Amino acid sequence: MLGLDVCEFGGQVLELLWLTMCYRGLMADKDLPIGEEEDERNLNYNPPAQKSLQEIQDLDKDDESLVKYKQTLLGTQPIAVSSGPNVQVTRLTLLCDEAPGPIAIDLTEDLDPLERKSFTLKEGVNYRLKIHFKVNREIVAGLRYHHVTTRKGIIVDKVSYMVGSYGPRVEEHEFVSPADEAPKGMISRGQYQVKSCFVDDDKNNYLDWVWCFDIKKDWDE
Repeated sequence: MLGLDVCEFGGQVLELLWLTMCYRGLMADKDLPIGEEEDERNLNYNPPAQKSLQEIQDLDKDDESLVKYKQTLLGTQPIAVSSGPNVQVTRLTLLCDEAPGPIAIDLTEDLDPLERKSFTLKEGVNYRLKIHFKVNREIVAGLRYHHVTTRKGIIVDKVSYMVGSYGPRVEEHEFVSPADEAPKGMISRGQYQVKSCFVDDDKNNYLDWVWCFDIKKDWDE
């Protein structure tokens, strides 16, 4: 019994040390809110004045090559959506070749239950995030995806991806992040919470959501 207690105590000490190292490594970021640290690095950047879709389509109508180019980018079919947000984030998919099945989060329904659900991610696997979204009316400039990952209340990771600028269309747009590696090792196993947001250059926040995952030794553990 004593040996079991000592092993358990040793595991808890290792876990505490791991969390402490993660905390120290991220203290340099001063725990800035999502997106704020990127804004501080880009204080001299001023996004261009936004033009409506109609204004862009009316420019240089006599330039046939430019008209065709704009049609390629913006399409020729009118967009019927007239209400609701200009950008609608519909789904987050985790892409992993080793996963036994699809891992997707529907972002069009009630988001509160996501905080109480959790999916399994095998330790050490490579994965990418795929974000599905729609642009309904006007061109949106400088879309960004941010998230902050915590474990037991301590920040262990911060991510910020430039998604880009997109025009409205009937079909969904998709953004796939660079590959990342899941944490691995005994002390890294457990539940993680992720706070995500989708914003643009004009600081419009289109969606905030919280989701969870469990790092386990195997998929079916």
